[in-house]
Amino acid sequence: MKKILSLFIVILPWRLKRFLLIKIWKYDIAPSAKIGLAYIFPKHLKMEKGCKIGHFTVAIHLDLLLMHENATISRSNWITGFPTSSKSKHFQHQKNRKCELIIGKESAITKHHHIDCTNQIKIGNYTTIAGYYSQFLTHSIDIYECRQDSAPIIIGDYCFVSTNSVILGGSTLPSYSVLGAKSLLNKVHTEKYHLYGGSPSTKIKPIPKNAAYFERQEGFIF
Repeated sequence: MKKILSLFIVILPWRLKRFLLIKIWKYDIAPSAKIGLAYIFPKHLKMEKGCKIGHFTVAIHLDLLLMHENATISRSNWITGFPTSSKSKHFQHQKNRKCELIIGKESAITKHHHIDCTNQIKIGNYTTIAGYYSQFLTHSIDIYECRQDSAPIIIGDYCFVSTNSVILGGSTLPSYSVLGAKSLLNKVHTEKYHLYGGSPSTKIKPIPKNAAYFERQEGFIF
């Protein structure tokens, strides 16, 4: 019954949709937040003031979707995971796994990205997941143990992830960094204020600390 109701709620006007999402699903949605024509049904949802989710985005099978102030997810993104409450044998060896997407304040995920939150993905403040068709993949098969395994992804503050990149579980992009287009991030990088790129990604060159992108006070860029 709840699944049928969720399909109906998607097409409702926002005021009524928000009322039902709070009343029935117990979501925490600020009055100034908004969800478009999108299927957003994690177990827990918190949208702080000014947050927006665009049309045709899907977010399902997550324990938590947390969007801090003025964070945005644009249209046509596919966001999914593997809930920790599942009775499946998958990932049972990972007792502390978190199936979550956490997006910092003033950060943005643009269009047509695939985000696998089998393990936690944490995106910092004032960060942009830019362009199209990037993939965040937190799970894979461990060929040595012959089982599904997962690891979290961390993207720091004031980062810029360029179009059509692949970010794998266990990787980190440090704050004040840029990941070049079509790059593969598959390791933990630590040095801030650098451009990383390539497959696999390596440190390419430093970026001045006074670059305007790193000093802005609003997420939206004209």
